[in-house]
Amino acid sequence: MLASVDEALTLAANLARGFAADASRRDADRSLPHDQVKALKESGLLALSVPREFGGLDVPATALAEFFRLIAHADPSLAQIPHSHFVFLEAIRLQGTPQQQSYFYDQVLRGMLFANAQNERGPHAVNVDTTTLARQPHGYTLTGRKFYSTGALFADWVMVRASLADGSGDVPTASPPKAVAFVPRGADGLTVVDDWDGMGQRTTASGTVTLDDVAVSAEQVVPFSPIFAEATTYGARAQLWHAAIDVGIATGALQEGVRVAGQARPHFEAQVTEAVDDPTLIALAGELTVTVRAARALLEEAARTVDRANADLTDESAAQASVAVAVAKVAAVRASLDASSVLFELGGTRSASASGNLSRYWRDARTHTLHDPTRWKLQHIGRYALSGARPPRHGQI
Repeated sequence: MLASVDEALTLAANLARGFAADASRRDADRSLPHDQVKALKESGLLALSVPREFGGLDVPATALAEFFRLIAHADPSLAQIPHSHFVFLEAIRLQGTPQQQSYFYDQVLRGMLFANAQNERGPHAVNVDTTTLARQPHGYTLTGRKFYSTGALFADWVMVRASLADGSGDVPTASPPKAVAFVPRGADGLTVVDDWDGMGQRTTASGTVTLDDVAVSAEQVVPFSPIFAEATTYGARAQLWHAAIDVGIATGALQEGVRVAGQARPHFEAQVTEAVDDPTLIALAGELTVTVRAARALLEEAARTVDRANADLTDESAAQASVAVAVAKVAAVRASLDASSVLFELGGTRSASASGNLSRYWRDARTHTLHDPTRWKLQHIGRYALSGARPPRHGQI
């Protein structure tokens, strides 16, 4: 059992160094990180946010954001796998019964991994769930099909977001209440298919989950819609972990850019013997360092804002947390895309070699940053700045 935040982050940094060693090979071969996920499970780090009264460390958002950044710096795919694990631990804290909290927190303390089955393929909007959780005399029946189910292949429990339906399976209203069903990985009727073929984040196993009349007990169902009925930091926390992954991609790409610049040939017009003495390259490195360090600083500021909101939760403090995280997310997206592109300018032509696989930084950044559109983050930031209009309550702000 981890005894302190410092111990946890030291362990995360040590694990990350090991994860980095084969990250490029795993991406190139699309070799799924079973051993690395096992190491995360055994480390105790998956219990970082478990409340102290249930035996956890209940680390602040600043520490959990740094955990995600450290892992993403080494392997962004691996960092995304536990994202929904921590998001739904927060759902349990907010909406779980005392019995559910005791049971599921104990599962996590024992090294169990939760993974998500939330989103569906279109044509309907991403906030619509055609997957249904139908009431039965002795529980529920879960039916539907999910995609982008990051980490489900590695999970011990799959969390399925679904619309509540009546016993016939019909959804009662146009905007039905939603719940999350916690389904054991080996449950009858649950099928996880590794059909994710994204150009980046290639080893997240974000494929398809099919649910064919899966029996779910009432003890395995946690209300979801009520999370957004009042002020919380649920959405801000979920987005903070995404921002941390993007910052991790940026710091990793910058580090790699510095490395390849040391191996690059100087441009003849610079009249220097080492590429790192080329004044134009120096300017590039300086600009990129400012961009990446600014994104990291905004991530830390946003995490502190989330922690302050949790300590004194009001409509306004929750809004401040959401806006601060949105600002950090926009900066993180820009930094990850810039760093993963500029590293090729730092490294020169040889850095484009397929054998070096440096494209994985840009592919990971471009893929992960599509998760939640920054153009909508900017809308909420701008409205709050100009008129004090608070952001809406949902999981992406």
